Amino acid sequence: MPRNRVAWRTPAILTVILALLVGGFFFRYEMPRVQIPAEPVLHVAGFAVTNTILATWLVILVLVGFFRLATRRMRLVPGPLQNLAEMLIEAFIGLCVGMAGERNGRRFFPLVTTIFVFVLIANWMGLAPGFGSIGLVEQGEHGAEFVPLLRGATSDLNTTLALALSSVVAIQVYGMRTLGVGSYLSRFFNFRGGPVGMFVGLLELISELAKVVSFSFRLFGNIFAGEVLLTVIAFLLPFVAAIPFLGLELFVGVVQAFIFSMLTLVFLTMATIGHGEHHEEAVEHGR
Repeated sequence: MPRNRVAWRTPAILTVILALLVGGFFFRYEMPRVQIPAEPVLHVAGFAVTNTILATWLVILVLVGFFRLATRRMRLVPGPLQNLAEMLIEAFIGLCVGMAGERNGRRFFPLVTTIFVFVLIANWMGLAPGFGSIGLVEQGEHGAEFVPLLRGATSDLNTTLALALSSVVAIQVYGMRTLGVGSYLSRFFNFRGGPVGMFVGLLELISELAKVVSFSFRLFGNIFAGEVLLTVIAFLLPFVAAIPFLGLELFVGVVQAFIFSMLTLVFLTMATIGHGEHHEEAVEHGR
């Protein structure tokens, strides 16, 4: 009996897939307009609210709702949501403590974990049904234009730039708090080392500013390119052909969230380690 079921289901599944592939050539839709800037969908007190801002608020609501439900009734035998939240917390505490030490690791944990969870959910929600497909039709310069109500938050350079600035500013703050303001700034303004020390300090300063560009454009480029890829594939061959690429983008969303958070952790750790004559003092602070 099981063999008969398998033998019957396999041709049926293949027939459905083939029908969807063939049907994709006849049931086509207009190619969506690919646009890098986020589109405004409404105005509040003269402020333009874009579709990526709405998506960001939705991500925040999802995260608040999830952790509220997961921690509302804490039990010794955790339920599914509490178990998932505890696994996430334990994994990132282990990563942070293992890389930055017990004291600094627990200090870095809230920021690193928040970045990972926010970026991950924002990446995944950008692939959800309704994102980019439900919207308004407005009159533009080239006639009627479709404006989606929701668009992936991390496909907007403004969002990734805000995340990058938050990360880099936090790195400087933690570095100053751990090493002291004067000791930390001596990395960038090293007048004791003469011309060589000043040049090395300038390179350090440029590298800190370059982190903002690296953080923001890496995340934005990968997520926006994924959206364009899915749009083109869905236009060329609708239905089935986009499914493998959708799975690929889910994986890319995890990887990009992990890279962003781990680079933040690495730079935080490096910023709280002293250089030269300040190394021993930094070690004492990190204990």
